[in-house]
Amino acid sequence: MAKYEKGILGPFNGKVGPVVGSSWKGIDIMKSKSKRSNKTPSQAQLVQQSKFSLVAGFINGISSLLKNSFKAVSGPMSEMNSALRYHLEHAITGTYPAFTLDYVQVLVSKGQLLNATNTTAAAAAGGNVQFNWTDNSGIAMADATDKSILVTYCPALKRFAFNSAGPGRSAGTANLDASVFNGQTVHTWIGFISADGKEAATSIYTGQVVIV
Repeated sequence: MAKYEKGILGPFNGKVGPVVGSSWKGIDIMKSKSKRSNKTPSQAQLVQQSKFSLVAGFINGISSLLKNSFKAVSGPMSEMNSALRYHLEHAITGTYPAFTLDYVQVLVSKGQLLNATNTTAAAAAGGNVQFNWTDNSGIAMADATDKSILVTYCPALKRFAFNSAGPGRSAGTANLDASVFNGQTVHTWIGFISADGKEAATSIYTGQVVIV
């Protein structure tokens, strides 16, 4: 229960009767306490719940990354909600109840920063994935100090391996340790984030790799 000492116009956290108070991104919010419904969900609701569960379960595995890599495009909503909305709208394929993710459309970062060109990913010795790209520092906002974002995802294990602050754009290459997925097929993505963390590039899908 909330302890409420600041008067009717003051902010509070917790529950006061039928009202719930909270603070989000520095904004004080009051809303009515939600009520459970005993109604059977409609087909449309079931479809939406299925999509939501699929996407939320996926992006939760890289929540620490998305909180930075979606920051520049989240606006008034949270970074996770921004990522959730994007993937619900663009990265689901199939029909209910057999929805799947379209990994080509998945984004692990999103923003106006220029991504690198000629991006590739390939298996390397020791369970590594080697990412390569052409350094395009100096074009638009691209800077040599931009950090690479390297991501792999193993559908069989439903797990990620990633580096949210890899070698700089000028390096042109980087290895990501994905040995935890030895023998498995993984999907791969590359993005970039500015050194100050304020700008990110919209990530590029770099294909499937079998970890060796």
